[in-house]
Amino acid sequence: MLDELTSFTQPWPARDELRITGVTAIATAPGGIPLVVVKVTTSDDGLYGLGCATFTQRWRAVVTYVEEHLARLIVGRHPADIEDLVRLARFSSYWREGPVGNNAISGLDQALWDIAGKRAGLPVYELLGGRVRAAADTYLHAEGATIEQALDQAELLRDRGLRHVRIQVGASGAGHYGARPTRLVTDPDAPYPQGWQVSEYLASVPRLFEAARERLGERLELLHDVHSRLTPKQAVVLARSLEPYRLFFLEDVLPPEHWDRLPEVRENSPVPLAVGELTTSVTDAARLVLHGGVDFIRSHVSDLGGLTPARKVAAAAELVGVRTAWHGPGDTSPIGAAANVTLDVTSPAFGIQEGHEYPDAVHDVFPGTLRIERGWLRPNDAPGWGIDLDEAAAARFPPELSGHDAWAAKVRGLDGGLIAP
Repeated sequence: MLDELTSFTQPWPARDELRITGVTAIATAPGGIPLVVVKVTTSDDGLYGLGCATFTQRWRAVVTYVEEHLARLIVGRHPADIEDLVRLARFSSYWREGPVGNNAISGLDQALWDIAGKRAGLPVYELLGGRVRAAADTYLHAEGATIEQALDQAELLRDRGLRHVRIQVGASGAGHYGARPTRLVTDPDAPYPQGWQVSEYLASVPRLFEAARERLGERLELLHDVHSRLTPKQAVVLARSLEPYRLFFLEDVLPPEHWDRLPEVRENSPVPLAVGELTTSVTDAARLVLHGGVDFIRSHVSDLGGLTPARKVAAAAELVGVRTAWHGPGDTSPIGAAANVTLDVTSPAFGIQEGHEYPDAVHDVFPGTLRIERGWLRPNDAPGWGIDLDEAAAARFPPELSGHDAWAAKVRGLDGGLIAP
């Protein structure tokens, strides 16, 4: 069946005899977080590409999608036809979009760009027209159960040369986000004693940033992540309460179900809004950029389908004055992080890059993994992404199912009702 299908998949004569011979998914967790990488092999012995397909919470579904569905479409094709292959992978399922399919496609897309760079002997950023800046400025995360603990971490990051720091402080209950809880029980008499309380959150965050400005000074750029938990009115209340502290941005104030309300929130917010971590298509991301709802687009690049669609979002952002702030935590593989930085240094729309410091085991599995140096990320100059995958080392870190499900089940109000995590 595979031979019958692939005999029809080359829609025009290829320039040479190079062909894709295999598409596989490799799952590994050297840092304790499940990562998925797609490997595309070719008929040129030793020429292969690697791409990030990491959807940590549903990584097994992505592996199946890659190996059972994408491979049969792609094997036999010439690897240079990146745009056509990505569109084919996207349209072939008929019901398209969503994080499982788009992460699988992202792995394919980024692997093909890696191959293109290796064939040309150039880093991917040169294939995109070269750099418009030397490096990407990054931010890292400071957190603590108390304001003092959170500011201790922020101060350490500032002293290491970081110019931007995201700060989160703990709240009571099991449903807190971004920091350790101050106490596990919010109200022992409530139907759900470990519930998260929005009133406590709205009161504590301004106190956090008042203390941050007093202790950290005016030069450090401060960021904060709401994690999609507020109503439009609550988002405006929070944004206005933070005006005196001049945040660089306030992230994900609304869940995606209410993104149609973002333009009115943004119009009434004195603080720049960064939204898009939960976009699962290039169309979703483009609408955020073009419809006036965001100051920064925060998409997870592999959820959009890879470098190819993300470049289009960055181009749209440039045209309307929106800046990029690609999602880049530990559930982005080092290859995905390299793709982020490639976008950062080639796009005039760049704003800031979320950073993650990978443990040594990740560097062992992914030789060439980028390192943050005094807050700066620079792309590799080696061909392609400049990052390899040691498959034997990867096999020593088999992933388990993500713990996110168990955490999300606890994100509830005092009445027991679920809250968007």
